[in-house]
Amino acid sequence: DAIPAGVVRRANLLYLNYPNNPTGAVVRDGFFDEAVAFAHANDLVIVHDASYTELVFDGYRAPSFLETQGAAEVGVEIFSLSKGWNMTGWRAGWMAGNADVVERYRQLKTNLDSGMFDALQFAVVAALEGARSFPEEMSAVYARRRDLMLEALAAIGLSTSSPKATPYLWVRVPHGYTSAGFTELLLEAVGVVVSPGPSYGPSGEGYVRFSLTVPDARLAEAAERIASSLRLGAGATGPESTTRSPAGA
Repeated sequence: DAIPAGVVRRANLLYLNYPNNPTGAVVRDGFFDEAVAFAHANDLVIVHDASYTELVFDGYRAPSFLETQGAAEVGVEIFSLSKGWNMTGWRAGWMAGNADVVERYRQLKTNLDSGMFDALQFAVVAALEGARSFPEEMSAVYARRRDLMLEALAAIGLSTSSPKATPYLWVRVPHGYTSAGFTELLLEAVGVVVSPGPSYGPSGEGYVRFSLTVPDARLAEAAERIASSLRLGAGATGPESTTRSPAGA
């Protein structure tokens, strides 16, 4: 209902992503059923990006879109080893679901490049067969970092919900800042790198994305620098404000 009718009429594809980057949101019960019905009613193909289904916390299990009755009739699901197995940059993954859509993509991919290097494919098989528990280990690491960062941010007045999945925190910017303004303050004043919300779409204004992909000590340092940046933004000054090396968060 939130999608304007004019947009729906022009659309051919509905792209979904749960667990979600950048917000960390997880799919609510019944949503995939509604999406399948919507696709049937409006002659749409659904593509569900399932890149983060393996990085989950607190006992949560991320459902597959293809578990939904009728999903394979209207769409496909794409899966990546980039996140759960730390294979970012390998471009290793797969697509499953509607046979016609998969075949169309196969034809496109065949004409775009010459395929994945065989050694990478063997490495993927080894990861899936011999390191199936690795995503659980990574999830434990990210859950610990999530809790560390949530506590640190709350202590300086920046609060956000606790995500059940993904290595990201979606944090509201302090009062009086835009997303770009707060991002610039953190980068220029104290060397902390975050992603401004609008880079993911206009609805992201008022938020920034923190990444939990750096070591615990680096996250703690980033939180300290952010606290310093807020003091600087309020009018305080300090000799270290522009001389520190970047700390990603």
